Amino acid sequence: MTTQKTYMAKPGEVPQNWHLVDASDKIVGRLASEIAMILMGKHRPTYTPHVDTGDYVIVTNVDKVVFTGKKLDQKRYTWYTGYGGLRVETARERFERYPERIFTEAVRRMLPKNKLATKMLAKLKVYKSGEQHPHQAQQPQILELETK
Repeated sequence: MTTQKTYMAKPGEVPQNWHLVDASDKIVGRLASEIAMILMGKHRPTYTPHVDTGDYVIVTNVDKVVFTGKKLDQKRYTWYTGYGGLRVETARERFERYPERIFTEAVRRMLPKNKLATKMLAKLKVYKSGEQHPHQAQQPQILELETK
C-alpha cells in the first residue's frame, strides 16, 4: 500500500513573480478579491497557508476604478482620532483625495487576519494613474483578470 505525500512549501522555496494589473474600469471589490488571492498564493498548486507563497502585484490607474450601486455616496469610512467622537467621510470624499488608500484597504480586508498578512500586503504596489511605476527593473508580466 502506497501513501500519498502532502507537499508543504518552505519559506523562500517558491519563486515570487511580479504582475502588472491595469485597474481602469474594473469594479473595486472584484478586483481586490482577485489580487488578494494572488498575494496569498492561492493561484498556485503549491499553496501553503502558513508560508508566504504569493507574488508581487503592481496596480496602476487606481483613480479609474468603478464603484457599483450607490457605494460612492452611501459607504462611510470611520476612524478614531484620539479626541472625542469619530471622524466620518464618504467613499466619494476619500476617493477624490486618496484613491490608492481605498484600494489598499479593500485588499487588506480580504487577506487573513494574522502577521503573515502584513508581509503579503507589503507585496502590493498601488499607483494612482498612468503606466509609470518604479518597478520596471523587475520586468512585471501583464496580468489580465477576468473581472469587469
